[in-house]
Amino acid sequence: MSTVPGGIPIPVDWYLYLSAALFMVGAVGILTRRNLFIMLFSLELMMNAVNINLVGFSGFHQNMTGQNFVLFTMAIAAAEAAVGLAIATALFRNKKTLMVDLFDTMKG
Repeated sequence: MSTVPGGIPIPVDWYLYLSAALFMVGAVGILTRRNLFIMLFSLELMMNAVNINLVGFSGFHQNMTGQNFVLFTMAIAAAEAAVGLAIATALFRNKKTLMVDLFDTMKG
């Protein structure tokens, strides 16, 4: 169990509940929204939920491996955000919309 600065241990269940809630919000955002930016933000929420799980279990097992994976996951998330923003900008310039349902082809 990890502790807060006051020395009170935080149970690993709390990490799991928070992570499950964030992952569900992200999954609902991916499945119900058609705006490309909202879908990218929902994907980021889902990746952060996985990061919370990794940190929670890393603290529970007193092993730093999970926190190392979080650093790699954050780097991948930053690259995904940069590439996704570039694709969204290019699509908006060509199609004048960000609604995913209206993208029937990737050609200009």
